[in-house]
Amino acid sequence: MDILNQTEIKMQNAIENLEKRFTNIRAGRANPNILDSVVVSYYGTPTPLKQLATISIPEARQLMIKPFDKSCLASIEKGIYESNIGLTPNNNGEVIILNIPQLTEESRKEYVKQAKTMAEECKIALRNIRQDSNAEIKKQELPEDEVKALTNDIQDIIVKYNKTVDEKLKIKESELMSI
Repeated sequence: MDILNQTEIKMQNAIENLEKRFTNIRAGRANPNILDSVVVSYYGTPTPLKQLATISIPEARQLMIKPFDKSCLASIEKGIYESNIGLTPNNNGEVIILNIPQLTEESRKEYVKQAKTMAEECKIALRNIRQDSNAEIKKQELPEDEVKALTNDIQDIIVKYNKTVDEKLKIKESELMSI
């Protein structure tokens, strides 16, 4: 049925959104994705950092940003400060080095709390999708047994995706709490 496919696609998108949001939570290791939100003013135009430089990981807790155009080093540095990602850029005239600090127990617990909030928001989105799909089914004036079968199918889909959310949260928690 078409509604089931649409529901499945919407729920898959909610999971993908959760995964993207999880990558923005630092785990004490260098991950170029934490720079996704950094926007740099490049000749007066707001430009994503990834379009202006190559980002590499020379060490486990270090990011190196090498701009294609060295004249924008100061702008990149300013963009990192303004993005509030909690990292201090070190500019040596050639590249910018970001050292990822070791996470304290307290900050790990705070990040786990953030991850749980994101997972709960994803589950709310899944429930909203289920609600919309069930309303769509009722609009179609199908026989009662078909309506019941479709709503059961949608319930099965949401159970599957809720388990996926729980698994992803568990993985993120263990990643955050491991030293």
